[in-house]
Amino acid sequence: MKYLITAFLVCSSMSVLAQDAEFELVKSTVDQQEIKDHIHYLASDEMAGRNVGSLGIDMAADYIAQTLKKYGAQPVKGNDGYFQNIPFQRTKPATKVSFSLNDIEGVSIAVLEGANMSASENAVFLNYGSLTDFESKNVSGKLVVVKAGSEDKQDFRSSFFAGRNKRQLAQKHGAKGLVEIISTDNQSWNFIAGFTADETISLDQASDPEAFAHVWVRQENEALTKSLTDSPKVDLTIAGVVNEKFISKNIVAMIPGSDAELAKEFIIYSAHYDHLGISKKLQEGDSIFNGARDNAVGVVTVLSAAQNIGKYPTKRSALLILFTAEEKGLLGSQYYVANPSIPLNQMAFCFNSDNGGYNDTSIATIIGLKRTTMADHIVKAAELSGLKAMDDPAPEQNLFDRSDNVHFAAAGIPAPTFSLGFTAFDEEIAKYYHQVTDNPETLDYDYLLKFFQSYVLSSRYIANDPKTPFWVEGDKYYEAGKSLYAHD
Repeated sequence: MKYLITAFLVCSSMSVLAQDAEFELVKSTVDQQEIKDHIHYLASDEMAGRNVGSLGIDMAADYIAQTLKKYGAQPVKGNDGYFQNIPFQRTKPATKVSFSLNDIEGVSIAVLEGANMSASENAVFLNYGSLTDFESKNVSGKLVVVKAGSEDKQDFRSSFFAGRNKRQLAQKHGAKGLVEIISTDNQSWNFIAGFTADETISLDQASDPEAFAHVWVRQENEALTKSLTDSPKVDLTIAGVVNEKFISKNIVAMIPGSDAELAKEFIIYSAHYDHLGISKKLQEGDSIFNGARDNAVGVVTVLSAAQNIGKYPTKRSALLILFTAEEKGLLGSQYYVANPSIPLNQMAFCFNSDNGGYNDTSIATIIGLKRTTMADHIVKAAELSGLKAMDDPAPEQNLFDRSDNVHFAAAGIPAPTFSLGFTAFDEEIAKYYHQVTDNPETLDYDYLLKFFQSYVLSSRYIANDPKTPFWVEGDKYYEAGKSLYAHD
C-alpha cells in the first residue's frame, strides 16, 4: 500500500510541477507595462472610437496585424496578408416614408432595412411568418405582411430577433419587402425609431442593395390587425435611402502547434476590435467612445496569448482572430464562420474574450464556463493567477448568445467567452459600458495582469490537453458539435 501512496504522491507532484512550469512560461511574457501600452494605443483618441468604416479602425487593424507579426504569428493562406476583407454596406436612412394598410393611415413606421420603393398593391398576409407560413404561399416579387413575434412570444426582444429570421425567409422566397405589425410600449418603440433614424451597417450580400425593404409598423389600435385579410392592400413609399459599399477587415493569424497529431487541431483565440466611434453630443467635454474595456482589453487578451504561444508553442495550433463589426450585430464573426480561413471541423475550441466592464477584481467571469469539458482548466488557471473563475451571473440576459462566440457555438465549436469580473449589471458597469468614460486611465492594471495571466494559462492548459475539448452532454449546442466533428 505504501508503494501505491508513494506513486500517487509522485504523480501528484509531477502534475503540480507541470502546472507551475506552465505558469512560469506565462509570467515570462505577460508584462503589465506592455499590456498598458497596447490598451492605451488601441483606446486612444487617435483611434476615434474604432467605428466600422473609419480611418481609426483601419489604424487599429494595422497595429494589431503588426503586433501579431512581431509575436511570430503567420498570415493564413487565402487571405490578404493578415486581413480577411469583408464587403459591407452603409445605409443612410430614408428622408421620406409613408404607409397605409387597407386605407388606414397615420401609423408609426420604422425602416429596419431600407430600399427605395413605391408600391401600391395587394400584399400577402402570412400570420406570424414562420417557415411553414412562407412555404404555404407564393410571395415572389410581392410585399409580405406578418405579425411581429411568434404565436408564443410577442414581446419586443423576441419580436426583434424573430424579425431577422423572417427577413431571411422573405428574401429567400423572393419577396420584395416585409412589413411587420408590432404592438409595443412607447419606450421600446422610441428605441427602435431612434436606432433606424441613424445610418446602419450591414454585410453586403445582396446583388442589388435596393431590392428589399423591411419595415415595422406600430399597431396603435386594433383596427390595423382587424383589417387584415389574405391579400391586404398596402401603400408603401420609401425615398431618399442611400447605400454605400466599403471594406472592413477581420484580422486572422496562426501559430503552428508543436505536436505532429494535435497540431491538426486549432484553438481559436478571438475578440472584437471595433467600437462605437464618436458621439454626436459632447458628454462632460468628451465625445469619443474609446472602448478601453469594450474591447481593447479583449484584443490585448488575444495578443497576450499570441505573444506567449509564439514564444512557447502549444501542442495544438493557434488561430488568432480579431473581428470587426461586433457592435453592428456580430457581423465580422458571422462572415468568418460562413467563410472560414481553415475548415471549421479543425477548430477544437473557441476561447473568445469580450467585455463590458468589471465590478469585482477578485474574479474572472466566464460566460459558458461549465458548458464545455475545459472548465477545470480555466478554474485552475484563474486560481493560480490569484482570481476565482465564475460562471454567468445573469443567465436571464442570455449573454452567451450575444457575443461573437455564438456563431462558432451554433456551428458546433465549444466557445465560452472570457470576461472581466462582474457579478451584476450595476452602476459600476453602467458608468463605463458604451460610455465616453471608458478610457485607458480608468483601468486597474494590477487586476488586468492577473486577468491576462489567467486567460493565457487557461489557453495553454486547453491547447496541451491530450483530450479534445467538447460540449457537456445536454448542452443546446451539443448535437451541433456531434454533427460538425462527426462524433458517434
